Amino acid sequence: MLAGRAPLGAACCGRLLAAGLRPLLCGLSPCWVTVGRQYPAVGVGEPEKAKRVVRKEQRSSLVVRRFIACPQLARTVRRCLQGGTDHGPQPLLLELAPGPGILTQTLLDAGFRVVALESDSDFLTDLQSLENSLDGQLKVISGDFFKLDPLTKGALKPPAVSSDKLFETMGIAAVPWRADVPVKIFGIVPQQSERKRLWRLLFNMYECSSIYRYGRVELNLFISEKEYTVLTAKPGEPKIYQAFTVLAQLGYEIKLLHKEPWSSFATNLKNGGLAIPKTVQLPNDHLCLVQLTPQQNLFTGGLKPSNATTFIFMVKQSFAKPNSKLRDRLNSWSLDNSDRLLKALEIPKNAAMRNLYPEDYKRLFEALQNSDMFAETLFHDEVMASTRAMNVYI
Repeated sequence: MLAGRAPLGAACCGRLLAAGLRPLLCGLSPCWVTVGRQYPAVGVGEPEKAKRVVRKEQRSSLVVRRFIACPQLARTVRRCLQGGTDHGPQPLLLELAPGPGILTQTLLDAGFRVVALESDSDFLTDLQSLENSLDGQLKVISGDFFKLDPLTKGALKPPAVSSDKLFETMGIAAVPWRADVPVKIFGIVPQQSERKRLWRLLFNMYECSSIYRYGRVELNLFISEKEYTVLTAKPGEPKIYQAFTVLAQLGYEIKLLHKEPWSSFATNLKNGGLAIPKTVQLPNDHLCLVQLTPQQNLFTGGLKPSNATTFIFMVKQSFAKPNSKLRDRLNSWSLDNSDRLLKALEIPKNAAMRNLYPEDYKRLFEALQNSDMFAETLFHDEVMASTRAMNVYI
């Protein structure tokens, strides 16, 4: 533990409440009140500040934010991020939207070096105060990770931020793709446009752009159970085995670290609600902490960052009609020797697109790259349109 500082879950709860965050703490699981301490009530000396923060959070409720405000959950996440290494120096961690900083302090107490990326000015004030009390173990940056590297002309307007500027501030230099992970990232993916946000990260990873210009950056993200189910689906499973599934499983080593009920997280909703999205035929009772580590051998063979966008849209087009036969799809791409190609790849002639494994798609793409009959221009229009869509401000 840092000298002279109590854990934030105990020492700072009164300040959080005094700052007007009581509405954020509605709907918490019982762990908030069973950690062995009685937390003080709202301070009576700061009513105006409390009202101001509450009004601000209510105005911003169009974008639902979730926070780790439970000390027990913070300790669980810290253990997951440590990966079983409780002793010795901990790696540099980029924490996204830490909010009240409960997890931040827990990580600092465990020896992590933390860079906190926060866009809310009220949270920034407390985080910067904590930064000033330490000797370089915490760096606080104003910005929104999910508005990283927007395609805008001229200077970036807050909360947008440049990945180059972010990594320069963190002191992270680019390393070769096959090198060790240069930095770990932790965050909670907002539920609005959740799939689009995950798609954009996936695009960047395949193209080695944005944060992936610096190497195989490891993501540790809380995502909805619905998206985790799609992420880990198996070939042939109706509706949930998708192009997104294929590309994620091929590109990332996917590891489930923890599942936590939605009720364990604080929100910025003015009524204290959980805002759990409803789904059909899919479990969605938890948020899943998923570790996504880019595959070290992804760019072996014919797949390269320079042609990865074409590969992505080959897979996407294949799932436009997932029950169609692979042979028919190859014929639609003007490939005359499709039977010979499938035999060489040891893929059954009547295999449906939704029955192919992620590795099959990569082998198929690499074989097509060597075919004189295959033209990347088949996907050109879709590649250009969708690339623009993926890089817009979310």
